[in-house]
Amino acid sequence: MGEWKFDTRLIHAAQKPDPATRAISQTVTPAVAYAFTSAEAAAAVVSGEAEGVYYGRYGNPTSRVLEQKIAELEGGEDALAVSSGMAAISISLLAFLKQGDHVVVTKDVYGGTYSFLTSLAPRFGIEFDFVDCTDIEAVQRAIKPSTKALYIETPSNPCLTVLDIRALSSVAKRFAIPMIVDNTFMTPYLQRPIELGADVVVHSATKYINGHGDVIAGLIVGKEQHIHMMRKKLMGDLGQNLNSWESFLALRGLKTMGLRVERHCSSAQKIAEFLEIHPAIENVYYPGLQSHPQHLLAKKQMKAMGGIVAFEVRGGFKEGKTFINSLKLAMISFSLGDPETLVQHPASMTHYSIPPGERAKFGITDGLIRFSVGLEDPEDIIADLNQALQKIKLPKSVNN
Repeated sequence: MGEWKFDTRLIHAAQKPDPATRAISQTVTPAVAYAFTSAEAAAAVVSGEAEGVYYGRYGNPTSRVLEQKIAELEGGEDALAVSSGMAAISISLLAFLKQGDHVVVTKDVYGGTYSFLTSLAPRFGIEFDFVDCTDIEAVQRAIKPSTKALYIETPSNPCLTVLDIRALSSVAKRFAIPMIVDNTFMTPYLQRPIELGADVVVHSATKYINGHGDVIAGLIVGKEQHIHMMRKKLMGDLGQNLNSWESFLALRGLKTMGLRVERHCSSAQKIAEFLEIHPAIENVYYPGLQSHPQHLLAKKQMKAMGGIVAFEVRGGFKEGKTFINSLKLAMISFSLGDPETLVQHPASMTHYSIPPGERAKFGITDGLIRFSVGLEDPEDIIADLNQALQKIKLPKSVNN
């Protein structure tokens, strides 16, 4: 299987016909309880002496196939399927952090991660600093004796800042701390952080991995010892397990991820190029554009540039709202990575929990739009963008 190309592995990794029924489709096992031949056999599984699941809160056979599949695709030793992307993020952080510990976090981070760190982490006695992780020296300066992890996402949500995974992992190794990478926007199809030195990879599988807007799920990939601890002491004990039906749907979505992601990327490139020359647009953030500050790094680190385009509409908050309210094909939504094109206004939606002053530091302006390019014909998406942008009132200096 190691010789197969990635698209083949998407379909066949960790999956084979059911031995009992010969069914090719993945079996769904919604079990809560498991029977044992003896009290000694049950005790062996509970203690970890023997392989197996003894209660549904710690996993199930369908989820286990998903875990094995994503571990192979990401190049990790093992994986954990959990109830949401935020479950994956919180578990991965809590696995390495306890009272009195400190974590360095990239400054332009997903709003849910920001909210967890600012509202819940202090209740555990965990300290954090948001740092510009494009500046390697700044990251090194931010690390303290109490720092126990480095957490990044690349490209970032929503401004698509690309971070140098290999360089940052070298810093983490120098200080003997694990580096956690949120790989949601890329998927292992476009970027494999573990191959670049990361210790743990997290995904909101809700997005491109499932790809159909009908599953909430998270995935964590890393070393076997770390995943084992997360399964027993965090996912299981806190009740953040993924159910078998959603695991089945994520497995089904993974089989077409290559085809879907290629279309997302090719359409996003066309849309970014259209927006870059439109007079109603002030800035476009897309790694596939030569104007992107990390364009060359993105070409080196990523197979393609992803399906998210961020851009700033001239006129700020008011015109940004006018623009998204004028769209007819694209739908206003908090999610991304679906077959449908989805649009949102970060300042009032996903990143609303971040105070306005802090949002500005993270590059989230009032006119910023996050655009999740769907699988529709790109010409139809561009036509929809064009008619909505015509509703924006431009200053005379721009029109002239």
